[in-house]
Amino acid sequence: MPGTLCIIMGLVLVLPATGPADEVDDFIRAEMDRQNIPGLSLAIVRDGEVVKATGYGMADRRRGIPATPETVYRIASVSKQFIATGIMLLVQDDRLDLEDSVTRYLDDAPAAWNGITIRHLLTHTAGLVREAPGFTYSRAQPGGDVIRTAYDLPLRFKPGEEWEYSNLGYFVLAEIIRVVSRQPWTEFLTEQAFTPSGMAATWPTNTTEPVPDLAQGYVDNDELRDAPDLPALRPSGAFLSTVMDLAAWDATLHTDRVLTAASRRQMWTPVTLNDGSSRPYGFGWQVGELRDRRLVFHHGGMPGAHSTFARFVDDGLTVIVLMNLNDSDIGAILNGVASIYLSSSMPAAFAAS
Repeated sequence: MPGTLCIIMGLVLVLPATGPADEVDDFIRAEMDRQNIPGLSLAIVRDGEVVKATGYGMADRRRGIPATPETVYRIASVSKQFIATGIMLLVQDDRLDLEDSVTRYLDDAPAAWNGITIRHLLTHTAGLVREAPGFTYSRAQPGGDVIRTAYDLPLRFKPGEEWEYSNLGYFVLAEIIRVVSRQPWTEFLTEQAFTPSGMAATWPTNTTEPVPDLAQGYVDNDELRDAPDLPALRPSGAFLSTVMDLAAWDATLHTDRVLTAASRRQMWTPVTLNDGSSRPYGFGWQVGELRDRRLVFHHGGMPGAHSTFARFVDDGLTVIVLMNLNDSDIGAILNGVASIYLSSSMPAAFAAS
């Protein structure tokens, strides 16, 4: 595919010996030492072409396997943009509308949910709790069953009145994708987003297929203990991927191959609340601005993994960081790397999680 070829060709670019490459390497290694991070993979992308892709430290300490650009990590809440992409693909095909009530697709949902729209779910303004009470990482269960455990809970606020992060909302979005597409939402996204983007190393976290180059996750940067196995598939943090696959996705986002320009624009627009005020979140993306520099990004964290995907839209610069330790300050790493490639300091929005 053309996008994939651009990424592969980008890897042969050679940066000056005294340029960003050396500065980034020195900075990353210093941060890894400071934070006791076992393994980290990084990709820097300019206008859809990879200009730097590197692994640092160990993907698996016990087996002595180094981290590389092909190391596979849990990407946690960076996954939200893909759930949002699935919804927008259905919108593009006129199979649903952002103003539809969720009760149109969840026929057993409580009456209190009638005022919740798909837009509310995408932007964390639905009033749903952060986590469904029935969710646990230790048990695999259908998404619909997890969602139903929240039916008896009151909404935290009237839809659209406030902004409050809700992983439950992304469970509901995934269930809507399943209902409308009439196929598992993981398959829908693979067929409609990952495959067209050349993302051959992206899987749902509960895949039964052998995953080459899968990183061992760690918790507690004081002791670096193995992270527990997590059998549950959580739509809000659903996928395994590599920095190279995410770089391929970044290249796709420069085109209309999957999402139209109109869809991307909606996804990267701050949500407007009922009172006319706005919050720095779009559809599966956090959004921010510094002077005239726009950025869209998302961090992700779960036991054994920490991730960030940040796009400086007007600069054509993307920074992707994946690591196998969640007990870390990924905002500091992102700020440091981005400041090497950009001339001014990073906005406070990077501190969000």
